Amino acid sequence: MHIAGRAKDLVITGGYNVYPKEVETELDAIEGVIESAVIGRRIPIFGEGVTAVLVCAKKRQISPGRRYRCAQERLASSSSRSACFFVDELPRNAMGKVQKNVLRETYARTYARGARVKRE
Repeated sequence: MHIAGRAKDLVITGGYNVYPKEVETELDAIEGVIESAVIGRRIPIFGEGVTAVLVCAKKRQISPGRRYRCAQERLASSSSRSACFFVDELPRNAMGKVQKNVLRETYARTYARGARVKRE
């Protein structure tokens, strides 16, 4: 038997369990954020780091820097080892569900040794 998909949604960082849905709820509450997806990426020593991918309203006059600071404030309560990216839309399957496996592949090098985190 092979488990795929949602079994991997839990992020374990520094020995703490971070539930993506709880973080997504906090991020979605930020003014100008339409939706979010939270995934874990492997990092040395701590196991995983919290990575948020956000879709923001284009008509809102919120600078990317301000959105990033708001997101980091919300993420800080869950993990200090986090990254945040902004995209136009989240990848979805035929049923309309967010494809977190695609996000994991897209941001696989986020925490690679020596890699600089790109803030989009």
